[in-house]
Amino acid sequence: MKPKVKVCCIGSLEEANLAIEHGASAIGLVGAMPGGPGVIPDKLILEIASEISPSIATFLLTSETSVEGIIRHHEKTRCNTIQIVDKLEKGTYTKLHHALPAVRLVQVIHVIDETSVKEAIIVSEQVDALLLDSGNPDIHVKELGGTGRTHDWSLSKKIVDEASVPVFLAGGLNVDNVGESIEVVQPWGIDLCSGVRTNGALDKNKLEDFFKAIG
Repeated sequence: MKPKVKVCCIGSLEEANLAIEHGASAIGLVGAMPGGPGVIPDKLILEIASEISPSIATFLLTSETSVEGIIRHHEKTRCNTIQIVDKLEKGTYTKLHHALPAVRLVQVIHVIDETSVKEAIIVSEQVDALLLDSGNPDIHVKELGGTGRTHDWSLSKKIVDEASVPVFLAGGLNVDNVGESIEVVQPWGIDLCSGVRTNGALDKNKLEDFFKAIG
């Protein structure tokens, strides 16, 4: 089965429409982060999300780590999906589901070692999907995505095999490696940012080549 595609780091309504026209079923809108690309104001996230068809998943990337903080961030942006890029430190997924019953919750797992696999399996019982990325939330300035690096796909494959929810694969995917990544990991969806950009801008030609590469 051909994986779903999420194009992240969307910076304008024009970029969102370009990604969707080429086949994206989801777009990523990046809120405030300690680092990484694609950050835009919450007001712009709201404007873009409000103009997109409900059939498209609009992912709010939030670095908030408390249920209350995530709810406040969602109130400002009104996306239909929340991508939690750091560990939930205060509150529970159950409380989030109750507060936002119509909003899908996607937890990012930064794939580093076997501990990441165990974490992913546990969390998968509590969210609607996982997204496997190549950051590191445990260093001084947290890397919470957008690194442009791949990680150990054999670990990601273990998560796909054992998780109870759909899994997106992210981290350094581009036209040259996406075919191999799909073959090795067999994810439900793939997520990309820098691989379809030139000088930071979404590149129509790279989008076309990427979607051809996944069949």
